[in-house]
Amino acid sequence: MELAVRRALILALGTALSLAPLAYVTGSAVAQTKSPAGAYKTPRNAFGQPDLGGFWSNASLTPLTRPASAGGKAVYTEEEVKKLEAQVVAEVEEGNADTDPNAPAEAPRASTATVRPEFAAAGGDVGGYNRGWLDPGNHVMRVGGEARTSILTTPNGQPPRRKEGAPMPQRPPGGAFDSYESRSLGERCIMSFGRNAGPPMLANGFYNNNYQFLQTAETFVIEVEMNHDLRIVRLNGKHRTDGVRPLMGDSIGRWEGDTLIVETTNIPQAQAWMGSWKDLKITERFTRVGKNRVHYAFTAEDPTFWDKPWGGEYEFSPLQGVIYEYACHEGNYALPGILAGARVEEAEKAKAAAAKPATTGSAN
Repeated sequence: MELAVRRALILALGTALSLAPLAYVTGSAVAQTKSPAGAYKTPRNAFGQPDLGGFWSNASLTPLTRPASAGGKAVYTEEEVKKLEAQVVAEVEEGNADTDPNAPAEAPRASTATVRPEFAAAGGDVGGYNRGWLDPGNHVMRVGGEARTSILTTPNGQPPRRKEGAPMPQRPPGGAFDSYESRSLGERCIMSFGRNAGPPMLANGFYNNNYQFLQTAETFVIEVEMNHDLRIVRLNGKHRTDGVRPLMGDSIGRWEGDTLIVETTNIPQAQAWMGSWKDLKITERFTRVGKNRVHYAFTAEDPTFWDKPWGGEYEFSPLQGVIYEYACHEGNYALPGILAGARVEEAEKAKAAAAKPATTGSAN
C-alpha cells in the first residue's frame, strides 16, 4: 500500500488547477456551470461524442460540507483563499521535517501549522505516513471561477434533514468486530474509503483522488485509482430489474448536448449515501467546460428520505500523468489484526469470568 501511495504522490504533485472563463448559473436542485456561448468549444472524439477522456483529479481543500469558519458564505474572498492555501504550504513543510527516531511513540510533534480535524482524527500523520505522502489537495475548489466553501450547494452547505419517519441507517447484524463482513468496504480493500468511486464521486481528503475517463460508442468507463475500481456506465441502456445491487449501483447514461447525464439506482446498503440506499437515485452530470476543466454535478433523490432533491458540484482538474495500480490486499495486515485482537480480548474476559468466585446467598 505504501508503494501505491508513493506512486500516487508523484502523480498528484503534477496536478494543475488552471481555470477556464466560465459563467455561473444557479439551478433549482443543484448549481450548474455552463460555458459562455462561443468561449469554449467542446472537442469531439472518434465517436462524435463530447470528449471527456483523460486523467483527472478532484483533490481540493474544499470539504463536502460548509465549515463553520466560512461564516455561512458559499464563496471565499480571495484573501481568505490565500490564507487557506498558505496554511497548506506551512503544513507540508512541517510534515516533511525529519522525525526524531528517539522520540517516544506518544510524543506530540511540534506544530507550526493548524492540523486539520480529519488528520487529527486519523492519528496526526495518518496511519504512519508523514505529511509528505499525503495529497488531500492544496487549492480551494473553484467552480466557474468562484472559490467554494463546500461541495454541497444546499443553502447552508449541509445535507438536508431527513423526513419524519425516514428509516434510520442499519448496521450489519452482529458486533463491529464479529466478522470481516462487519468492517467497512474500505477497510476490507474492496472500495475506497471516502466514496471516491461513488456515486456521488467525492475526494477522500487524504490521497489517491485520481481518475481516468474512457469512452466507447456504448459505454463511459470511470477508472478510480483508489481502490482500482471500474464503474461502467451503459449508454442509452435500461436499469436492471433482477434485484442485484452492484457495489457502485447500476449506472446508465445519455448525452444531452455537451453533457453526459448518468443515472444510478440499485445502490447497495453498504454504499448508502447519508443513510439512504434502497430507494436512492443519484444523477450525475459531466460537462467539459474548458481545456483543463470538467464540471461535475450530482443530485440525490429519495422521496422516503428527503422532501426534495439536493446535491453539489465541483470541477475536475487534469492529472499530469497516468494512474498506476493501487495495491491494498497485499499489505492489509490490519484487518486480521483487528479480528484477532477482538478474539484475544474475548478470551481474556471469559477467563476472568471463569476465575471469579460464584456468588452464594447467605443462610437464614
